[in-house]
Amino acid sequence: MADKTAPDSRLRLEWVYGYRGHMCRNNLYYTANKDVVYFVAGVGIVYSTREHKQRFFLGHNDDLISLALHPDRTTVATGQVGDTPYICVWDSSTTDTISILKDGHSDGIAALGFDKEGNRLVSAGLDSVATINVWDWRKGKIIATATAQAEKVFDIQFNPHKESTIVSVGVKHITFWALCGNTLTPKKGVFGKAGEIQTLLCLGFGAEDTTYAGTLSGDVYIWKDFNLERVISAAHDGPIYTLDVADGFASSGKDGVVKLWDMDFKQITSINLASSSSGYTGLVVRAVCWRGDQLLVGTQAGEIYEVVVKTRDKPKLLVQGHSEGEMWALATHPKKPIFVTGSDDQTLRQWSMSNFELLSKALLDQKIRACAYDPEGQHIAAGLTDGSFMVLRARDLSELVHIKDRREACHEVKFSPCGKFLAVGSNDGFVDVYAVDQRYKKLGTCSGCSSFVTHLDWSQDSKHMQVNSGTGDHLVFRLPGFKQITQEDELSSIHWASFTGVLGSEVNGIWGKYADTNDVNAADANFDGKVVVTGDDFGMVKMYRFPSLKKGAKFRKYVGHSAHVTNVRFSNDRQRVISTGGEDHAVFQWRFFSSAEGDDDLPDHHNAYVDSNSEDSDSDLSDVADVDSDVEREKQVGYDRALYKEDMKSKKKLLRSSMQPGAKRKSGPMDSLRLEYVLGYRGYDCRNNLFYTQTGEVVYHVAATCIVLNRDSGKQKFYTEHTDDILCLCIHPMKDIVATGQVGRDPSIHIWDVESLKTGSVLKGHHQRGICAVDFSADGKKLASVGLDDNHSIVVWDWKKGEKLATTRGHKDKIFVIKWNPQNHSKMVTVGVKHIKFWSQTGGGFTSNRGTLGQVAKLCDMMCVSYGKAADICFSGGSDGNVFVWQGTTLQKTVKAHDGPVFAMHSLDKGFVTGGKGGVVGLWDDQFERCLKTYQIKRSALAQGTSGMLVQESPSVRAIVLGHGKILVGTNTGEVMEIDKAGPITILSQGHNEGEVWGLAMHPSKATFVTVGDDKTLRLWDMGDGTSKMVNFKVLKQAARCVAFSPDGQAIAVGLKDGSFSVVNTETLEEILNQHHRKEEICDIRFSPDPGKYLAVASHDNFVDIYSVLKTKRVGTCKGASSYITHIDWDLRGKVIMVNTGAKEQLFFEAPRGKRITLRSTEVEKFGWASWTCVLGPTCEGIWPPKSDVTDVNATSLAEGHVMATGDDFGFVKLFEYPVTGKFAKFKKYMGHSAHVTNVRWSQDSSKLVSTGGADTAVLVWKRETLGSSGKVQGESDDSDTDDEEEGYDSDVAREKNIDYTLKIYINPMRERGGVKPHLQEIEDEKQQVSRNAPEPPKVKKAEPPSATGGKKRKMTQVTDLQLEFIHGYRGFDARSNLFYINDGADIVFHAAGAGIVQNLAAGTQSFYLKHTDDIICLDVNQHPKFKNIISTGQIGNTPCVHVWDGVTKETLSILQGGHSKGICSVDFSCSGKNIVTVGLEEEHNIIVWRWQDGTKVASAPGHSQRIFRAEFRPDSDTQLVTVGVKHVKFWSVAGSELIGKRGILTNTEAVGQPKMQTMLSLAFGANNVTYTGAMSGDVYVWQDSSLARVVQKAHTGPVFTMFTTLRDGLIVTGGKEATSKDNGPVKLWDQEMKRCKAFPLKENGSKVDVVKAVCRAKGKILVGTKDNCITEIAEKTGNIHVLIAGHGEGEVWGLDSHPTCSKFITASYDGTLRLWDLTSKSLLAKLDVTAARSVAFSPDGELIAVGLKTGEFLLLSTSGLKLWTRKRDRAGSINDIRFSPNSKILAVGADDNCVDFYNLTQGPSLSRSGFCKGIASFIINLDFSADSKYIRVCTGAYINQVYSVPEGSLIQDTVLTDKITWASWTSVVGKEVLGIWPKNAENADVNCSHLSHLGNALATGDDYGLVKLFNFPCPDKFSEFKKYTGHSAHVTNVRFLFDDRYLVSTGGDDCCVFVWKCV
Repeated sequence: MADKTAPDSRLRLEWVYGYRGHMCRNNLYYTANKDVVYFVAGVGIVYSTREHKQRFFLGHNDDLISLALHPDRTTVATGQVGDTPYICVWDSSTTDTISILKDGHSDGIAALGFDKEGNRLVSAGLDSVATINVWDWRKGKIIATATAQAEKVFDIQFNPHKESTIVSVGVKHITFWALCGNTLTPKKGVFGKAGEIQTLLCLGFGAEDTTYAGTLSGDVYIWKDFNLERVISAAHDGPIYTLDVADGFASSGKDGVVKLWDMDFKQITSINLASSSSGYTGLVVRAVCWRGDQLLVGTQAGEIYEVVVKTRDKPKLLVQGHSEGEMWALATHPKKPIFVTGSDDQTLRQWSMSNFELLSKALLDQKIRACAYDPEGQHIAAGLTDGSFMVLRARDLSELVHIKDRREACHEVKFSPCGKFLAVGSNDGFVDVYAVDQRYKKLGTCSGCSSFVTHLDWSQDSKHMQVNSGTGDHLVFRLPGFKQITQEDELSSIHWASFTGVLGSEVNGIWGKYADTNDVNAADANFDGKVVVTGDDFGMVKMYRFPSLKKGAKFRKYVGHSAHVTNVRFSNDRQRVISTGGEDHAVFQWRFFSSAEGDDDLPDHHNAYVDSNSEDSDSDLSDVADVDSDVEREKQVGYDRALYKEDMKSKKKLLRSSMQPGAKRKSGPMDSLRLEYVLGYRGYDCRNNLFYTQTGEVVYHVAATCIVLNRDSGKQKFYTEHTDDILCLCIHPMKDIVATGQVGRDPSIHIWDVESLKTGSVLKGHHQRGICAVDFSADGKKLASVGLDDNHSIVVWDWKKGEKLATTRGHKDKIFVIKWNPQNHSKMVTVGVKHIKFWSQTGGGFTSNRGTLGQVAKLCDMMCVSYGKAADICFSGGSDGNVFVWQGTTLQKTVKAHDGPVFAMHSLDKGFVTGGKGGVVGLWDDQFERCLKTYQIKRSALAQGTSGMLVQESPSVRAIVLGHGKILVGTNTGEVMEIDKAGPITILSQGHNEGEVWGLAMHPSKATFVTVGDDKTLRLWDMGDGTSKMVNFKVLKQAARCVAFSPDGQAIAVGLKDGSFSVVNTETLEEILNQHHRKEEICDIRFSPDPGKYLAVASHDNFVDIYSVLKTKRVGTCKGASSYITHIDWDLRGKVIMVNTGAKEQLFFEAPRGKRITLRSTEVEKFGWASWTCVLGPTCEGIWPPKSDVTDVNATSLAEGHVMATGDDFGFVKLFEYPVTGKFAKFKKYMGHSAHVTNVRWSQDSSKLVSTGGADTAVLVWKRETLGSSGKVQGESDDSDTDDEEEGYDSDVAREKNIDYTLKIYINPMRERGGVKPHLQEIEDEKQQVSRNAPEPPKVKKAEPPSATGGKKRKMTQVTDLQLEFIHGYRGFDARSNLFYINDGADIVFHAAGAGIVQNLAAGTQSFYLKHTDDIICLDVNQHPKFKNIISTGQIGNTPCVHVWDGVTKETLSILQGGHSKGICSVDFSCSGKNIVTVGLEEEHNIIVWRWQDGTKVASAPGHSQRIFRAEFRPDSDTQLVTVGVKHVKFWSVAGSELIGKRGILTNTEAVGQPKMQTMLSLAFGANNVTYTGAMSGDVYVWQDSSLARVVQKAHTGPVFTMFTTLRDGLIVTGGKEATSKDNGPVKLWDQEMKRCKAFPLKENGSKVDVVKAVCRAKGKILVGTKDNCITEIAEKTGNIHVLIAGHGEGEVWGLDSHPTCSKFITASYDGTLRLWDLTSKSLLAKLDVTAARSVAFSPDGELIAVGLKTGEFLLLSTSGLKLWTRKRDRAGSINDIRFSPNSKILAVGADDNCVDFYNLTQGPSLSRSGFCKGIASFIINLDFSADSKYIRVCTGAYINQVYSVPEGSLIQDTVLTDKITWASWTSVVGKEVLGIWPKNAENADVNCSHLSHLGNALATGDDYGLVKLFNFPCPDKFSEFKKYTGHSAHVTNVRFLFDDRYLVSTGGDDCCVFVWKCV
């Protein structure tokens, strides 16, 4: 019997022998109820030692390598290997899956750990960067992710004693991670001096932040905080693999010793397992679990021991198995329930099947590849890898013989059934036969195999043998002659004793149709049970019928083995099957149940291991069903698009690139369209997409439009936010919300309200190609969707939040319907092609069961499904016309419901309604037992007076619902109808059937139009007021492509696809005429204008034929077109035809003869055309999008000579202003169609436009609205307004727009230097000069402490540490709105460099938030009272982040990262304070809304192609926000996980004509949805909703950079660019309407323009931040100004020096100013404009100041009053350093052009040059004088110091001399004394500056990493120790200690800041 079906019998897993100890650690635990949990291969095992039973978890599909136990000690997490590995969290008591965590890792999951509460799980991956994920495991969602950047992570755990801290260890690293928000911040452990850096393998935690780690060398490292504190050396001899923490610590490793330690890590006891009674030498421990007085120990060789501490020398063996190496050998005992296995670990083991234990084992001297029992079970033969074989006694495994005849491995041995012969097959391709009773003498050899022998079997009479080889030979030999036989008759008479081969006709079925011959490794036939089991390379054990003659038979399959299954054997009593794994070296024991037996005592779980989920094995009946054409066609529908709507963005960029510079685009039209009515319904490939809403309206879809139809008025309203074909629709249980899914590259689901038509949520990001099914859960909270990707993925969403809750692969074939179980919110069912599957959601994944049909029915395609009243009963409709009744997952019965497929089904309170092919609707009782009533859809049943007609009798029913006493039906022919319970049918709406619609014509005098399509129908439609309906139709014999009315409207001409055309009577639609002159399709047909003498017929044969209407014959032909004709138009006189062709030709012909004529383009325009539908010529140039081909625009139609409508391949209907001259004219575009719009026509009075869709079959009727006909003009206009040249230009805006932050991100060196870095230079060891008497002079002169007032000496202390005390700076030059009052106005918060700064207004003190890693560029304060003083700041960087922190405690509350690059330029809190919106600097300028407390992304969207400056929430909303930027205002709302943006609509306002879109810079808000935006022109635009209401003109004279809305009273403060005058100023306070204002000047006088970048208002004060980085406070009443911060303006600050005798210091910057500061009052004493300055110095007495400028000039000023004393310029390069000699006589000036000049100061202001240094290698970095003023040391860009004499300038090269010099100061960054200041990673970053404290012990340095460091001086050793201080953003340019060493001042490069540090 050639039965291809699956067998009835089945297997169930009974026992697994083995434990995985190799390449794993810590994978063995006691559970709460004292079971042991561990894993081997792909199975999680829970072993009850008391009952000696195992339970299995089989949810993985590859090897497990990691396991973690939850704190509840019942829940287990396991991780596997594989390309897309996942983590399963499961319950060890029931082995149910709780959650599946996927999409987080690749390659494998190396380590897992739960946190103390058990809510989060951390996992580390095996991928190359060692990805670390933290999961909310119940939801299956990643909270945070990071890369360990290490070679391998071996262990990762939450620290149970420290909140949100994770520690990972691995190859040469330990990292401490802080989890905050969605960010993991790493801190590398410092090994320091306590121990060497080495690989750490395992972790444990103690109290007080102590971390213990086991190392590769056997030490235990103990860490305190992040530093290695102490080492317990040689805790073990060799690597420590495992550390377990309970009441103490248990450790063990390679030495096989388990040590127990107390909580202080003092040793309690040690247990040597290797030397214990059941141990062995070389025992390696991989896992320990210590609970109470019991220990579990897992070894590398796969044993698990249980040790009781009291009797520690007698460990009990719980589990044994083979150790590492492949296992191939397996044989079952012929008489007893015993089997033997042998493996590459060289052991042979006998096992008991009944007691599940090891009976005996022997270690052989070779790897074992085969074994066999003799027929009596006395002897065991074993085949070895060296080509020999052994025979052993079964009783005691003692060796009988050992024979070696072959060189390659013996892979198969078998005793003959008579027991006299032993056959041995080897990899040489020979089978040798030995005589057992002659001490195994060799009798002969069977040869003939072309490759290695894989299997052999004996016949029952021991006279024949069959052999399989690796290349697929299947040979049979006769004994004793050893000859191969081939005769059929002899072959067919052989009875085989066993069948273990995989080749031969009996087992054809085990091979897939196209399988490789090595896929199946083993088989064993059970002749009585008529089954064969196989093991294959995919880890499957499968069972087929035996014999199985046809390839590709059905089977049952069983998972568990991970890699390949090497062998399978039935036991002697055929009750069990044993299978062995290759790589996983596990032995699985299965129970075999024949079809008759029930399940007996095995633990049964619904984990589906009775049967596998084989996609291929299913029904027990044969699988060939009848084919239904509709169903087949539907399976084949593809939704791939060559061009998705998502690609429009890139087209837009093309537009910008292909415009000629300076070319203007023609402006768009004034008129606009409004969608009025849609004819059509998508039924032919969609289903269940038609519903009643709450208010009794009908909702359905066609093309890209959703339609809500009012049944009473017949009017429609539309939801048009979709961008492509909608494929599915479902309605919320409350019937007020609808979900619709569309086609797309990343297709979206929209959830919207049927009343308001507002989008509630958009879900996207998890499907491809399209979404073919959606369903709301019964509670309405969840939505399930099915995608059109190859696996038909299923996603479950929390649709309100837009979050993906779970996902899984659905099925390889198409899924038609997904349905939630109404009673159980985590279960659902899918039906589709040959499939029904029942799903349960578990965390982030699913478990599934296929429906089992048993013998009840054949499987067919399932088309629909419904649930009944009971929770586990459901009904599915099949393509064979049956309704299948399911209970649980099992089929109960089928009911014949329809003749053709059952397409639609709906469950009601008391029954069901079904619809099928053939137009029959059936009403059923609640059990589907009897059909109560049927309705036939046919013309005779139509109600009186119904609008519309039935085109086809009995159309298929595709959607059906009940409500309002009616049955609502959607058909495959595009009708939407209602069936009254009594029977009459009303058509509500209808459209064309499947196929493209191209033909469209308007009646010349009535409101009627006609369409023809590929559905072979001609339809006549009536356009009423707001509604349209079909009034007549005709079925054509061919698909038709074009149609035309005659001028009197009496006749209609139709062009058909076969090249013929016909003319019919308009009234009766009877045919008047038919002509067939062409082969190709007729593509356009036109009557000449009144009186309509001629008919022009254009075809794809490149001709236009002209017929005389009266004579009804052809009178002329227009030739000369080189391609097919696309459009034709007549002139008004009926004399000239204009023709367009596919080759982009515009041709003209005379009628009626068809002579070609030429017209100049000016004539064409003046010519009177009867119609214009052509797409070519200069008057249409602007309708073509960039880079398009000729087919992109399909049709045009002109109304009233100036409004041109077009239809194109992107689904848009567009309006242009005619003539459309010039490229890329502006337009208004309208969505509604999905793919291509094939035709557009204006109605006879131009009041309406009709458009037809290609593939979407829809006909849309649009109403034209002229300006003035209604107030607001609808229709999104093209974004072209953003391409305007801007009105005006502003330098500040332009600079900010174009700033490139990538250059500012850390570690770009300030300037290139030549030479070798100091720490890379070779150092010669100098011989010490021995000199008896002279002590070495000091290196640097120590300062005498200055005398304080009153004569007492002030004591100077050593500097050992720094604390940041004050920052003189504020980032105003490129940031905005970043300055706020907090703490009820007591403090202000702002930012500078990388620091968040809180300044107390009363005391003037500052405190700092310093956790950012780079420049902060935006800041916001939470205004909600619940989140008082909570601040968010965003920074620049490659992966920039936002920190949310507490302004009082400076504690980090959350860090948000991801989604942005380059930087985050705007942050804003929402009204409830829970959400934050961020804007990035990446190319798309993404806008992201976050819930900051848990770090989750709520929604995101690309914002704009150019820079966005601000995004702010409306002050009363969490979901509405507005963005402003370069020519951009957009109004956004959060819908689910998407942000939906509406562009601001510019309308004409009374004061200004047509306003242009400006660059908008700032935002403020008013009541009732009013928004104010500040523009670059100084105007403020006022928006109502998203339309412009009015413009406040010239609110400022320059750009309005900042606006602030006071929430308390609604007053608005604006700040802009403005010159100060008497009653004007850059800050203005306005009323709520922005009608009146009061201006505040920022200074008393001066004409300089002020630029205000930030304003804030509270308690009568206004806080102002300017572009010059100053902060001032203005009193509202008086206008008094109080300066709070006076920072340097934009430009690097390089010059810095401290006053020699008092607490003052001076700075000079590229902002062109010199500033003198007083430290005690923290204030600016004086400032002078000097142009860009690079260096500055005080004279030794503090009276003079020298300033070096960038131009090469230098100035000398008096300190008091900064009066100029003299100036001089001798060099062109910048003056990099300038110094007074200690004796005040010489001024040294070092320039960029490699020179140092000396000037004599004693001669007065004339400054004669007294010398200069020669031969300097590179530019000067800094200068130091010797204490005696005789020498100067020059530090240069070549990383060397050179010493010169003063003032001669000669180079001193005698090191004996230079080493004795005492220097007056030390600022050099090179020299052997400071070698240690250069960091290891200084390849592309320099140390810029240093300064030695006056006591000479501490050296401060500043570098390109933004760090200030403190070293001990001198520091001659490389990489000396230091303390580091952060705060500056990028480069630190200079550092100076103040005169008394109490303070250090540092200056920043890019950040323009001066930092004051207190020395302690």
